[in-house]
Amino acid sequence: MKIPEEYRFSKDHEWARDEGDGTVTVGISHHAQDALGDIVFVELPAVGDEVEREQEFGVVESVKTVSDLYAPVSGEVVAINEELEDAPELVNDSPYEGGWIVKIAMSAPGELEELMDAEGYDEFLSGGD
Repeated sequence: MKIPEEYRFSKDHEWARDEGDGTVTVGISHHAQDALGDIVFVELPAVGDEVEREQEFGVVESVKTVSDLYAPVSGEVVAINEELEDAPELVNDSPYEGGWIVKIAMSAPGELEELMDAEGYDEFLSGGD
């Protein structure tokens, strides 16, 4: 799967898409969902929760393993993907669109620029970082 050019990526394989209004939509990369296997449960934070960059904010459970989710930026959770409660497989089926996990109002927008761009993430996946 092609890595979306407009997304930014963390070394923990979370992606962040800038919505242009001070918020980012966050999910896990195609690589991450592929490595996890069939996702059966996603533990979401609550709207209003404060998250800190690189700190755990949720959990993804697959048939193989349980994996923590780490915030790619700091801020307040302003929306969660409630569809994941009944259909966690959306993360597998559409990791960059329908399988988004949360939306965060950034408290430190500069953190977004510190994440890898698509080219940097591709190099990271290839072992170049």
